[in-house]
Amino acid sequence: MLILLTIIFGLLIGSFLNVCIYRLPKNESIVTPPSHCTVCNTHLKPWDLIPVISYLLSRGRCRYCSTSFSPRYAFVELLTASLFVWCFYVFELSPELIKALILTSFFIVITFIDYDHQLILDKVLACLSIVGVVINLWTHSVEPFNMLIGSLLGGGLLLIIALVSGGGMGGGDIKFAAALGLCFGWEYLILTLFLSFIFGGIGGVLLLVFKMKSRKDFIPFGPFIALAALFTLLYGNNMITWYMEIIS
Repeated sequence: MLILLTIIFGLLIGSFLNVCIYRLPKNESIVTPPSHCTVCNTHLKPWDLIPVISYLLSRGRCRYCSTSFSPRYAFVELLTASLFVWCFYVFELSPELIKALILTSFFIVITFIDYDHQLILDKVLACLSIVGVVINLWTHSVEPFNMLIGSLLGGGLLLIIALVSGGGMGGGDIKFAAALGLCFGWEYLILTLFLSFIFGGIGGVLLLVFKMKSRKDFIPFGPFIALAALFTLLYGNNMITWYMEIIS
């Protein structure tokens, strides 16, 4: 029963995240106007907004003007639900689960906006930072000094890489790392950056192999940071414990 509720909750949140992904880069409100077809501007009815099901029943088209909707809307909803179930499986009912669900939602928004626009929005990172600090203070999971060091370390390391590489790292990536430092603390921030470079290398090769990107295309790094942050969120403690056992 809890799994079913988690799936439903994830689908609903995924629908909201679609709104954020579409509107935030355009500096549009995520509250008003209500959901509408971007072609005919018809306000969608509640039965048009049932996650995934409405998309399938309408065969991916607007019921009012027959404009095709991107299947990515349904994909984001399913992805969110799947990741929420994964978080529930790892943390069960706990304060850590709340933190995981909230941060995962931010990671999804950042990933798709960066992939679409090569942009990590300051307002999203500001909200991520504030929420991360508040949750850490509430759960006592990361001490304030650790958050401060993590933020300075994350932003500082990527800033150095950006300067050395002559712009190989974007300003949004630097600020994203600083925000994650506040959320995770310095130890887990280091793990996140380490994983992000591994995922970035593998992902870049796969994008080229499957011709989703060419060698001349810019490949955003934000999605790989977000993926690394997700793995750190879910399994960071296990990975660090495993590493310490190896070197001891």
